[in-house]
Amino acid sequence: MYPVSDTVQKAMLPVIDTDGLHKPVLQIIADEAFGSGIEEICVVCAPGDAERYKSAFRALRDNLSKSFKDAEWARKEAAKLDQFLDRVQYVEQAEPLGYGHAVYCAKDFVGDEPFLLLLGDYLYVSNIREKRCAAQLIELATAEGCPVSAVNPTPEHLIGSYGTITGKHVPGLAGIYEVEKLIEKPSLSLAELELQTPGLRIGYYLCFFGMHVLTPAVFNLLEREIKAGSKSVLLTPALQELAQQDRYLALEVRGSRYDLSRQHGLLRAQVALGLAGEAHDETLSTLVELLAEANSRK
Repeated sequence: MYPVSDTVQKAMLPVIDTDGLHKPVLQIIADEAFGSGIEEICVVCAPGDAERYKSAFRALRDNLSKSFKDAEWARKEAAKLDQFLDRVQYVEQAEPLGYGHAVYCAKDFVGDEPFLLLLGDYLYVSNIREKRCAAQLIELATAEGCPVSAVNPTPEHLIGSYGTITGKHVPGLAGIYEVEKLIEKPSLSLAELELQTPGLRIGYYLCFFGMHVLTPAVFNLLEREIKAGSKSVLLTPALQELAQQDRYLALEVRGSRYDLSRQHGLLRAQVALGLAGEAHDETLSTLVELLAEANSRK
């Protein structure tokens, strides 16, 4: 996201949500959690960013209240931002010691409860009306009483960008697997040898979707890595140990993930949200017009 990411946190970039309103990415991610039954959120961020986030959201709320005070939509949005400010906490990761270390920073916030883990640069669109992607995951984790990671069948040329799993299909439960092995961003040759999952289309693998429901047991595994002095603590090895110690499931979520850090990621996410929301017709007609213009220039 260079150069904008040098001056604005990626999570504060504006995107038009499904309701047609511009919102920071972080607010849309939080809405995914709140809309799935989560009550409190902890944002793990870089040193100094906690106050920047708080200040930005306070300013956004105040601007809505003052500049659009006679508009009903603005009053509702300002009220949502008040709830956001009340229900979101921040923990700063003092050093960039890896994704697993960032997750560990939320240990005190989580306590003894299972928790939903979302990435800060992924947006999600569910294929099920009235049930978000995170809600699908939480529903299974609650029913089965164990950790669950969301996965999507992913074509082989993309697996080098994701954690990839394999496992046995759970009889009688569509799209649910007992996790057996995980490898972070595997090469295709390694995936062909160790990560093929029976029942998937040829050339597809089960890759992480960017959300997990985990138990506090994962913190003990991460803490061991941290105490060993690792300079980059990954989450995937801890999840592999979790799979060896306890029941751990993967769910094929009915929806799509959009990685904002990839090339054209923000564009793809914006188009997907537009097609999934109130601006569906306008978004579709715009795409058709652009395609027609591009074709006429050939």
